[in-house]
Amino acid sequence: MRLAVLSGFAPIAMLFSAIAPSQAQAQEEVPAITVSGGITLISDYRFRGISLTGKDPAVQGTINLSHKSGVYVGTWSSSLGMGDRYGPTEVDFYGGWAGSVAKRTSLDVALAYYSYPGGEGSGKIEYFETTAKLTHDFGLLRATLGSGYSWDQAALGGDHLYLYGETAVPVPGTPITLKAHGGRSKGAISPKSGGYYDWQLGADVALGKLTFGLSYIDTDLSRGAQADGAALLSLSAGF
Repeated sequence: MRLAVLSGFAPIAMLFSAIAPSQAQAQEEVPAITVSGGITLISDYRFRGISLTGKDPAVQGTINLSHKSGVYVGTWSSSLGMGDRYGPTEVDFYGGWAGSVAKRTSLDVALAYYSYPGGEGSGKIEYFETTAKLTHDFGLLRATLGSGYSWDQAALGGDHLYLYGETAVPVPGTPITLKAHGGRSKGAISPKSGGYYDWQLGADVALGKLTFGLSYIDTDLSRGAQADGAALLSLSAGF
């Protein structure tokens, strides 16, 4: 999945009051399966720093089904601008597990499948990727270390590894969250021999179910490689 998986895991709560036998009552059971999702309008769809829409805006959407055990499945899609080979749309399918592994520490592992229905290369350019991310809440900030690995597949002609780190810092008393991301790509998908770096700095403003995003993104790739530094604007609505 190209962007963070939307997931919400709520364990069953069956707590009983023990104040007095006549006053004991069970709390309402939380559904075993929850559905979440959203839609995003963004000024440029960047995948690891590289524009996949020719620096034009994109419409993106996701829907996610999560079980109380932490297991989830879902799909994510985006409009594209990469020519006839890839077609007008990317559709990703994914499944994985997310949950707590220690106090304030969570793990998310998944398998994603990137597909391009309607493209001339459909059936030849799709590929799988395994992803993993470990997040720790330090109180003042949340820090994440993650990876994406694709083994040698027909669509790739070799394997590929992406490693990244990111932080999110909520500003107390405001709806603002400051965010930073840095990553390194190396392998079959990288347009630069030896790999390349990407980074992003920005902020999100959450207002109810709407989130406004503003950030700056760049890479160390040559100028004109659809990876020039640029400001990104986004508006997301979730459920």
